[in-house]
Parts: sequence; structure tokens; C-alpha cells
Amino acid sequence: MANKVLVVDDEKLIVKGIKFSLEQDNMEVDAAYDGRQALEMARQNDYDIILLDVMLPELNGFEVCQMLREESDVPIIMLTAKGDDMDKILGLEYGADDYITKPFNILEVKARIKAIIRRTKKRAEKEPAPRTIVSGDMKIELDSRRVFIGEKEVNLTAKEFDLLELLITNPNKVFNRENLLDLVWGFDYPGDVRTVDVHVRRLREKIEANPSEPKYIHTKWGVGYYFQK
Repeated sequence: MANKVLVVDDEKLIVKGIKFSLEQDNMEVDAAYDGRQALEMARQNDYDIILLDVMLPELNGFEVCQMLREESDVPIIMLTAKGDDMDKILGLEYGADDYITKPFNILEVKARIKAIIRRTKKRAEKEPAPRTIVSGDMKIELDSRRVFIGEKEVNLTAKEFDLLELLITNPNKVFNRENLLDLVWGFDYPGDVRTVDVHVRRLREKIEANPSEPKYIHTKWGVGYYFQK
């Protein structure tokens, strides 16, 4: 079955070029040219990945990404301006899986898309063990990838859950940021260790009663992060 991709950019020539190139690799490609249209299409279709520009009319890419993350874990790659680190960091904060800077090489775009789809499908193919982990007032259902604090369910992105699962299944083991980047994002992920810091901070904001004094995910200063059980 062909992989289904949504390309979102208000520059129609860019969309046309990406669409043509991806279709040469037998991908099915839909296009949207503003944020509101992108959100509607993402809700109505089952995409394998979304390529999402930051600067969009109606709703910007960050708003679209944030809204989608509240209801879906579809992989999202943000397209950001060259050298704009703040856009990259904000994209990760809002739940993007990866980012690509403009102007980009279409071969790099295709490689990133294929790598993320491959990792996502490998996870889906694995039969998860029907396990539940309880620590304090937090319960994690590994098979359904759901997290509860008390009676309230916490909505995590795919990467946030992967990070939490790795830490909680290896309690008290300290992982340095490079290890976490390799294990959660993959050896071929081109981003840097700031990605880990952003996700740890966002994860703490969701699962910790007081993120500045964490109960679960702790920092080993100068080394990395660990889950205290």
C-alpha cells in the first residue's frame, strides 16, 4: 500500500515540486495551502506523515501542529526558515517529530520522510506486550500507549511517550542526552541534543505536579536523565 503524505505550504510551486518528486517514489500525495485547510484534511484522512510549513495563512504551522497533537500522533515534519533556531525549537515544543530548513534538497526531504515512516511502521508492526506500569499516581498502559495521572489521562505525543517508556522501563538508569537521541529518535536523526531537552521539559510539564521539582524524571547534572522509581 502506498504511503500517504500531506504537503502543506502556501507556495504552490514548492508544493508542486515536492508532490511530483514523492509521487515518483510511488507515494500518494495530497496538498493544502493554508493552515485551516490542512487541519481539515488531516482530520478527514489517515496520513502516514505530514510535511508542514511554519508560515501559513489562516492558521500558522505551529497552531496546526499543536491542534493535531491534541488528537493524533501522525508524524509531522516542520519546514522552517534557514538558520531560524527558534522556529526549530518551537516546532519541537508543539509536538513536531522533525524539521527541515528552507531552502532544502528534495533528496533530503524524501530521506527524512522515508526514515520516519519506516520507524513508525516498525513500531506499529510489533505486537506490544499487554503491560501496565504503575509508579506513584502515574499509570502507563504500554499496549495502548496511554498515560494517566490519577484518574486523568495525559495526552502525550509519540516521541514523548517513547521517551517516557524508555526511562520508566529502565528505572534509576541514567541516560545521557546522546543515548536518548539515538534510542528514541534513531541513529539517522540529524537533530542535536537540544531535541532531548525540549521533550524532557515538555514531558515534565505534563506529568509532574511541579516540573521544577520533578518526582519522576530527574536530571543527573553533567550526565543526563533518569526515571526515579
